[in-house]
Amino acid sequence: MRPVGRNTDFALVSADADGIDGANDGAGAFIDSGTVTRSRQAGIDPGQDLAGHSSGNAFEQIGALFVTGPTRTNVNDFRAILIDR
Repeated sequence: MRPVGRNTDFALVSADADGIDGANDGAGAFIDSGTVTRSRQAGIDPGQDLAGHSSGNAFEQIGALFVTGPTRTNVNDFRAILIDR
């Protein structure tokens, strides 16, 4: 098995079932192999946002924030990863 590297395309979604994760309106985010590049092009430092616990704002700025609004349930959280080698 070849390890996932820089030339691997991937997509990930991470979302909380209650529709809210933290202090913003996001339930989670969509991430793919171009997320870091789009962030930097928008003037965002992804490492700084992660360290400052402000990734929700960064994902919102690049259109990657997953927003459902309150779902009035908290059954489970959802994570999915698709890797294309």
